[in-house]
Amino acid sequence: MTQTFSSTGHDRFVGTPRSRVDGPAKVTGLAKYAGEFTAPDLLHGYVVSGAIARGRITAIDTAAAEAVPGVVKVLTHENRPRTAWLDYNYQDAVAPPGSPFRALYDDKIHYSGQPVALVIAEDFDTARHAATLVRVDYAPETPETDLAAAAGSAYDPPMKRNGIKPPPKPWGDPDAVFDTSAVKVREQYTLATEHHNPMEPHASTVIVEADGSYTVYDKIQGVSNSHGYITSVFGLSKDKVRVMNPYLGGGFGSGLRPQYQLFLAMLAARDLGRSVRVVLTRDQMWSFSFRPESLQTVSLGADRDGTLQALSHDAVQQTSRFEDYQEVVVNWSGVLYKCGNVALTYKLAKLDTFTPADMRAPGAVTGVYAIETAMDELAYAAGIDPIALRLKNYTEKDQTAEDKPFGSKALKACFAEGAERFGWAKRNPEPRSMREGRELVGWGVATGVWESMMQQSSAHAILGADGRLEVGNSTGDLGTGTYTILTQIAADTLGLPMEDVTTKLGDTKLPEAPVAGGSWTAASSGTAVMKACRDVAEQVFKLARTMEDSPLANVDFERVAFAKGRIAVAGDPGRSVALVDVLRAAGVDRVEATAEAGPDKDFNAKYEAYTHSAIFAEVKIDEELGQVRLTRIVSAIAAGKVLNPKTARSQILGGVVMGIGSALEEESMMDTRIGRFMNHNLGEYHVPVNADIHDIEVIFVEEEDRANPLGVKGLGEIGVVGTAAAIANAVFHATGKRIRHLPITVDKIIA
Repeated sequence: MTQTFSSTGHDRFVGTPRSRVDGPAKVTGLAKYAGEFTAPDLLHGYVVSGAIARGRITAIDTAAAEAVPGVVKVLTHENRPRTAWLDYNYQDAVAPPGSPFRALYDDKIHYSGQPVALVIAEDFDTARHAATLVRVDYAPETPETDLAAAAGSAYDPPMKRNGIKPPPKPWGDPDAVFDTSAVKVREQYTLATEHHNPMEPHASTVIVEADGSYTVYDKIQGVSNSHGYITSVFGLSKDKVRVMNPYLGGGFGSGLRPQYQLFLAMLAARDLGRSVRVVLTRDQMWSFSFRPESLQTVSLGADRDGTLQALSHDAVQQTSRFEDYQEVVVNWSGVLYKCGNVALTYKLAKLDTFTPADMRAPGAVTGVYAIETAMDELAYAAGIDPIALRLKNYTEKDQTAEDKPFGSKALKACFAEGAERFGWAKRNPEPRSMREGRELVGWGVATGVWESMMQQSSAHAILGADGRLEVGNSTGDLGTGTYTILTQIAADTLGLPMEDVTTKLGDTKLPEAPVAGGSWTAASSGTAVMKACRDVAEQVFKLARTMEDSPLANVDFERVAFAKGRIAVAGDPGRSVALVDVLRAAGVDRVEATAEAGPDKDFNAKYEAYTHSAIFAEVKIDEELGQVRLTRIVSAIAAGKVLNPKTARSQILGGVVMGIGSALEEESMMDTRIGRFMNHNLGEYHVPVNADIHDIEVIFVEEEDRANPLGVKGLGEIGVVGTAAAIANAVFHATGKRIRHLPITVDKIIA
């Protein structure tokens, strides 16, 4: 049974805009990050990065580095202590199939920038200086880092990645039907490799406690992943390791898996018996953690009226030599559009790079860009409005999941409300037909989609005798506002002011919860917190009924409301009792509960759950210079119940800005001769800055969803999906040039 708590006499917090409860700590500097925790006698490690992309180390000379005063030790593959089970194939919750990278394992070089040594010193500056004195000789081999060249050897991954749906089997006869279609589009689409580049660098601080246990502060989106990695690889009992990460300075997926600095810091601490911190540089972060390059071909065949008859979407994506990284890239085409003849294929090509990483809406950013650009091309080929074409091929069922209906889908409302707000009806459909002075004006539209997921999660709630409530679990808040929404949910459930609720996250001593990713945190941890608070409420109510002369003595739980720190008979606030008085009368100093929450198996057996959006973009392009100004974005989102419109809007704004980066600026440039990303700094890797961002309007359309008790859908990813396609489509409308390789830069426009 789902118990709904009345808000009688109490302003509800859920559904209202609230500022972040962790905001003051972040803006005043009180919030501490993984590389800021300290300990007495703390050592500092600095990584020496390899200079080639493939080959072997033939010699390594650390003598000069070790001679520097203050240097404690230099670790390499030659003297690495045998304190870790490096032959143990640890697989965390988000790892792809294969053998995870093992730092300092042997003399083999797998990718450019691979760590080849760790200099450990009494202070950071000494470690950094000594690292420049380490000399490494190599026997280089020619690396293969060109996806186009390797695409011919692409393969279907033999083992599927956990949680990643493989493409469904084809249905109908898409090739034959395409050949006979009245209107056809068949084009190739590519996106450049992108790097996450969170503000906080990857860092780990390992503190050796007096009892021989370890307290670890790690930049991670889920401390349980780091805890599992450490205990498995180093053969430690779970109670000997505590991992914490109360704050995260951005992740975008780069913090889902433990990165190699955690292993190195732990290795050094175990070897030396002293606390160690290892912080990676921005340059070192460029060697891993990136959205993979993909080569895609989309073929669409339709009748003259735009009805889709054939759809094919093929993708080849890069992975490393040692793991089969996989994303859902092509399935979105079958999710979005109704078609009787469909083929979706997805293959991998091995390159001499690190394993790619999940990056905000992994797979969807890539695949939806291709299908939504192709749909725009089809609209022009058929002479149909791009929105009308999408509505004509609208589907209420997921064809990739045996035609299961969607639990909710308000995408039509997204198009209607977004188009009205944007002024789409005023659009002249002819390319190059809209101008303002020397600038061409273009309007584009695209659809966004992302899975609405819920994972198994737990949480605790503790009500103290002072009337204050603590809730929490081990998930992280990577800047999405998780601290705030969990506080809102807890406050509403027990009828307390938000300032009387403390939320704790990012600690393996707390109940276990999934990593913060996939846009599932609100549904998963939010439901667990609500259930834990409900359990506390029931316990307190039972105590209240036993009080002498209790006003609730003969009242059922379903008839009470929790508000203003009291339990009252619904509709009769005069019959109430304060929570603090209940605990005092019962002689207890706290009431606590731990609750579990998981997906609704019955719902999932009948329905598919997705978040949807409609994105409208306006660009203005200098006709002579080819300079693009993105002047307006309207993003209309259907995401079920919105817990906090303020933090929710912030999430969409951040996603849209990342989509703008994808469309117009972000590009990690690989020199395929040496296998190294060349613009490996924030000076040469362009991201949107304040001057690039103009009007972004976010609309949340009404939508009721039953996939979870809160009725929420995730918001972390949906803002970025489809945004690049809307911008690319606007560029075509403005210029008449269809640019199918992102980012869209001046040289491509004026070529």
